[in-house]
Amino acid sequence: MTTQIITPPGKARLRHPKIVINADDLAHIEALAEGAMLRNPALADRLLDELGRASIVPSAKMPKTVVGIGSTVTYREETTGQERRVTLVYPEEADIARHRVSLMTPIGVALLGLSEGAAFHWDTRDNQRRMLTVTRVEQPPAGGRPSSSPPSPSPQS
Repeated sequence: MTTQIITPPGKARLRHPKIVINADDLAHIEALAEGAMLRNPALADRLLDELGRASIVPSAKMPKTVVGIGSTVTYREETTGQERRVTLVYPEEADIARHRVSLMTPIGVALLGLSEGAAFHWDTRDNQRRMLTVTRVEQPPAGGRPSSSPPSPSPQS
């Protein structure tokens, strides 16, 4: 007996969107993933998988519409329709009260490398699958670091 998987019309199979990583950040991100292997192997594996399928580009060729470390991202959580605005940072800079989300969280891994308009799923710490769509990406001011002021809350927050 064979099993056939049929995708209903209009329900295309979800593909992983293309992701782009800044070459200047690659070594630091790989070190974080390797360091997390004992503490959180599932998250570390997910990050390493993402790095493995990413296009790595020099910082001068990094598209302005792609989420990188220091980018401020507005995304819509498709289950609730709620929009959020956060800045993606390394773990030592994370501060949820200031909307600074660590790369080493499920949402941080999901956002890294996505372009405006990309949709992607992520698994919460409660093992719930969520879908998000990146609606806007803002890069940090010249100098490469996010500003010290938190992003302003989105109107829906």
